Amino acid sequence: MKARVFVTLKPGVLDPQGKAIHHALEGLGFGGITGVRAGKLIELELADGTSEAAIEAMCRKLLANTVIENFRIEQVAD
Repeated sequence: MKARVFVTLKPGVLDPQGKAIHHALEGLGFGGITGVRAGKLIELELADGTSEAAIEAMCRKLLANTVIENFRIEQVAD
């Protein structure tokens, strides 16, 4: 079983990586970009039957800093 965890900064939290990407894209001549937010994708390979609650606990304890980040779990069919 696989799960994908998408971790993003909460609205209002400064995103220096997103700002750097935005600046670089503009420097390369790409226009029309009004903002960039960077995040991370974590793919987990799990034993069959791993509960959604267990995956959420992993996120809250290690994978995401819930003070400044949100996370979303997506289970993927093999």
